[in-house]
Amino acid sequence: MSALVDQLVAQVIGLEVGLLSCQARLAAVTDDEALHDLRTTVRRLRSLLRPLRGLPGVEQLEAAASAVGQLTTPLRDREVLAAYLQQHGYHEAAARRLRQQPQTYRQVARSPQVAHLLLILDAFPRFIRASDHQKLLKGLQARIEKRLAKQWQTLDEALHDPGHDRHRLRLLIKRVRYAAEAYPQLGQLPAKAMSRLKSAQGALGDWHDCWQWLAQAEHQADLQPCVAVWHRTMAQAEGKADRVLDKLAAECF
Repeated sequence: MSALVDQLVAQVIGLEVGLLSCQARLAAVTDDEALHDLRTTVRRLRSLLRPLRGLPGVEQLEAAASAVGQLTTPLRDREVLAAYLQQHGYHEAAARRLRQQPQTYRQVARSPQVAHLLLILDAFPRFIRASDHQKLLKGLQARIEKRLAKQWQTLDEALHDPGHDRHRLRLLIKRVRYAAEAYPQLGQLPAKAMSRLKSAQGALGDWHDCWQWLAQAEHQADLQPCVAVWHRTMAQAEGKADRVLDKLAAECF
């Protein structure tokens, strides 16, 4: 058990270092990938924590991570949209959104949500060690394996549901993928699963971007020139996503 606990602690410390780096990059406005990297690091933390629910300190840390996710989701969505607009020649519309980014980055870096997450995360390894010392982690490996298997089963059921919801599938795929990366020695996914999961996540991500932008275009006039293209792109992304999902279901389940 101590080896698994050591691995957990090492991962938590590594994620803390990553978050501190992202915070510093945001505060200094060094690059336009810092917000994305912050969100990816938080997502990996949540994937690490999900199978540990019920252990001391996990609920508080999950809540803190969720708060950072809620804070940054609309900010990242605006960032992705601005990048698209810039790339496709809608420079004025892109500039209106990009002008807000430096201040946004600094606000995220100074936010109480990020500060609270870092505070709890710094103490979490001590919770894990104390729980181990108090024999509260008995059966931890079996608990994690069971919950990873449950996530995989839930995805399987969703993939084989004729009326599946692409939004839910996208979240389930991300959950399974990042959990498998958090616990590579315990997940035991089929050989082709990771590449298929990445492909499916990418295809569904393209579809989700168009879906979200079309919703925004209903009340943001400067997005109207993009609407026809987004409808076509979303339809193409739906077809691609369905083909990738069929392969995932056929080859990995």
